[in-house]
Amino acid sequence: MRLLLIRHGESVDNVAGLYAGSRDSPLTNHGVLQARRLGAHLADLGRRHALGPVKRIFTSNLQRAYRTAEAIAHAQADSRATDACDVESVSASGNRRRPSVVQLPELREKDFGSDEGKKYGTRAAEKRDPGVFPGDAETREAMRARVHQFLTGHLEPYIAEASPLLSDSDVIVIVAHGIILNSLVRAMLARYPAHAGVQLGSPAGSSDFSVAWSNTGVLQARLRTSLAPSMSQGKDLASSSSPSVVSDVDSRSRMALGPFVIESTNNVDHLQGLKKTRGGIGSSKFDSRQKTMDTFFRPTAKKRKHEGSD
Repeated sequence: MRLLLIRHGESVDNVAGLYAGSRDSPLTNHGVLQARRLGAHLADLGRRHALGPVKRIFTSNLQRAYRTAEAIAHAQADSRATDACDVESVSASGNRRRPSVVQLPELREKDFGSDEGKKYGTRAAEKRDPGVFPGDAETREAMRARVHQFLTGHLEPYIAEASPLLSDSDVIVIVAHGIILNSLVRAMLARYPAHAGVQLGSPAGSSDFSVAWSNTGVLQARLRTSLAPSMSQGKDLASSSSPSVVSDVDSRSRMALGPFVIESTNNVDHLQGLKKTRGGIGSSKFDSRQKTMDTFFRPTAKKRKHEGSD
């Protein structure tokens, strides 16, 4: 299967140059356009069979991330609604389904503690050492624990449950933030090691592995699944004299994952030609009550019907 790790769209605090780890900074108008462009791009790749359908979306529960995730899910639903062959996306009631969006605190950005909301470059500690944060800031070890909790408690159980229905081309999306995404990538390289020389960048498990993350930048990776049990699991099963013990073993105990192979990083092809609206409008907080320029110029349903009858 394919994994897409995605940074959220542009936020108000991004524009202001503020440390906004745990702050719930909203998307800007431009950030919403970035997210919609990304959603449309992924849906188009699915229609052209260049990428499989998105089956599940995991996201940080901060709004700049989950609003980006919602845009992806919405575009997938629109795409499936126009694809009569997409039987899997039809529920028992006949309604079109979009991929589930699961909001998780484990995917929140690094908490900068008392530096939250401060401008880049204004902290006294930063002037001495850019890597130093106050004692109440979240540590790398704490972030590592969070991402492993996400893998153990959410990603792996979902893959184990859905594996009979997942194909090599199916996609799982993870929408989060730059620092925690790098922590997640490092954890996955170590947890699902690739063969030497196959993965991109630093060796698997390297503690200093990191990639750049533009707003809505996409890291694409491949993660293989196998039903073969590990050696220790195989011994446990073989030593059991009761058939019921074997039959009751959870499918997750028989699921092996790996390797995790990075195919591309920080892909922003979907942003080609997108210009930020001038006059400060693009950098302003998005207001869902505002109409977009497309809405003003879009013909009404009655007008479209009339034009179509000519």
